[in-house]
Amino acid sequence: MSERPYPAVVYKIVPAPLWDEARQKGLFEGAPVDLADGFIHFSTAAQVKETAARHFAGQTDLLLVAVDARVLGEALVFEPSRGGDLFPHLYASLPFSAVLSETALPLGEDGLHIFAETLA
Repeated sequence: MSERPYPAVVYKIVPAPLWDEARQKGLFEGAPVDLADGFIHFSTAAQVKETAARHFAGQTDLLLVAVDARVLGEALVFEPSRGGDLFPHLYASLPFSAVLSETALPLGEDGLHIFAETLA
């Protein structure tokens, strides 16, 4: 079996209430932007801080969800996006069996999100 061409861990920033609803259902089907685009947006460790700054600026009550990309298989596709960089997009619902961790993503005094977790 060949090595995957992408990182073993990808990240999703999600509002805590939406994540809690998904937990009750047993499956995360995506945030409104994901549903509109037809896939669940993820970021790599190198991309996630810029994603937070661009798309979640000033938002509170967020979670950083680390996901085992290997569990997602072929439904996870890396496609060009911001500046031509390849971003992970999941063309399926996210099973909780793929979730490695859920970490609060609070705002710092400078208005930027604080990433407590070491990004893989």
